[in-house]
This record gives sequence, structure tokens and C-alpha cells, in this order.
Amino acid sequence: MSTTLGSFIAGGIAACGAVTASHPFETVKIRLQLQGELQAKDVAVKKYRGVLHGVSVISQNEGIRGLYRGIGCAYVYQILLNGCRLGFYEPVRAFTTNLIFKDPNVQSLGVNVFTGASSGILGAMAGSPFFLVKTRLQSYSPFLPVGTQHRYKNALDGVKQIYQAGGVRGLYRGMGASMVRTGAGSSVQLPTYFFAKRRLIKHAGLQDGPGLHLLSSACSGFVVCCVMHPPDTVMARLYNQNGNLYKGIFDCLYKTVSTEGVLALYKGFFAHLSRILPHTILTLTLAEQTNKMMRWVENKTLSESIKEKI
Repeated sequence: MSTTLGSFIAGGIAACGAVTASHPFETVKIRLQLQGELQAKDVAVKKYRGVLHGVSVISQNEGIRGLYRGIGCAYVYQILLNGCRLGFYEPVRAFTTNLIFKDPNVQSLGVNVFTGASSGILGAMAGSPFFLVKTRLQSYSPFLPVGTQHRYKNALDGVKQIYQAGGVRGLYRGMGASMVRTGAGSSVQLPTYFFAKRRLIKHAGLQDGPGLHLLSSACSGFVVCCVMHPPDTVMARLYNQNGNLYKGIFDCLYKTVSTEGVLALYKGFFAHLSRILPHTILTLTLAEQTNKMMRWVENKTLSESIKEKI
């Protein structure tokens, strides 16, 4: 296991590699979540009819640049989110397990879920302003707009405009929804990954390697998507709103369900799945490799006394 700092760096690098591949699906997912916002089904216009149609329409009208709107913010967010999520997971798990069971090596599902949620919430808090700007950049379209449109020249301009309008509080708007969304996803991501990994080794006879990492990550990604998508939809709408369309998480949830139906919470689910499966697979698979790389670097450069302090 790398030091906490090493794991943070490894997690951030792995997540940046993953988001490069999955970002276009994130753009489609956000637009699917926002289209028909607070409109009854019979009057809502479907400008994007699904994952492939969304990718096709955006690439034809806005080019590759349209699919990759907000990628700079996505990189910063992923470094902070997954740096915290992957970097703090094992230290917090070991500390909590030792506190409860007096043995840091004990595997407890409850502790693992708590640790995953805690580390994810820390990452969501750190990265919330960047996810806010990213969401608004991705939702903007000069051709087929959905939801509130925010005209930002780039990420820095977005931060500047939001800060001028609402100060620091404006930059952290919707953070509560982000914490719920990320806490829910993180509570099952790593526990599911390690659970699937142990079961595949025990029952399928797989050896530690890329194949095992791939299958374990796929299982984790599917479970994460099912758990995380409803709060993800609420978060996207809270982040993208202009003014006070929603008073908070529960108000957004109530208005969405009462106007559009319960299934509205799962708008863009397949786009989310198309994003999160490769993203989770790449993040966790790359994290295995980047952690090995960081361990090698640390063993070559750091003394034992320094590693214990980091």
C-alpha cells in the first residue's frame, strides 16, 4: 500500500485517464437529465433521444469540442474527488477497523461502506465548485439548448461570473446534493470492487491481474450507477439552475417527481451507465497500476520514517 499522499496522487492520475475516455457520455447524460425539466411528458420535447443519438447530434452540431466541454474542470474535479476517495479509503478503513475490532486487517462490510462514503464526501466537498462549472459548461449548447443556459467563455470565466454573482457561497451551491450523490456512489464503489475481487479469486479461480481488475470494476460500476443516478439527476438540476428554481435537494426531488414522474430521476441512466462503466473500469484498473508505480517511487526515494508521516 502506498502512503496516503501516494494513493492520493495515484488516484488522481488514474481518474484523469478515465475521464478522458468517458467525458463525452457525461455531456450527453447531463443534457438528457435537463431536457424536459419540470415539463409534463406529453409536452416535453426530446431533443436528445438517447446515448448514441446524443453523441451523434452534439458531434454533428458542435464537433468534438462540444462533447468535451468542461474537460478542464473535469480533470481538476477528478483529481480532488478520486484523490480523496482512493487516497483516504484505506487509511480511514484501517483506523476505523482497528478502533472497533482492535485489528486493522479485519474486513467488515459496514466499515467498508462507511469508509467509502466518508472518503467520497470529502472529495465531493473539495471538488464541488469545479463540478458546478463543469455541469454548466456541458449543458450549454448554441444549437439544441436544454435547461438553463449559462454563457461562459471558459472555466475561469465561469468561476469569475459565479463568484461575482454569489461569492464563495455561489461556488458551493448544490454541494449538499453532490455530497449525497458522491457519498452514495462511493459507499458502494470500493466495497463492491473489493467484494467482487475476493469472490472472483475464491470462486472463479482468477489470479490478480488485468482480467480480475476489469471484471471487478465492471461489477462495481453497474452497482454505483444504480445507486447514484437519482441523486445525480437532482444534483445536475441544482447545479444548472439560475435563480431559485429549487430551494434545495428535497424541493428539487419533489418538483421533479410530481411534474415528470418517478422515472424522471432515471433520465439519462443509460448515458450514465455508458459513462460510468468505462470510467469505473479505467479508474480502478489504472489505480492498481498507478499505486504500484507510486509504491516503487516511494520505496526508491523515501525513508521509512518519512513514509509513516505522510
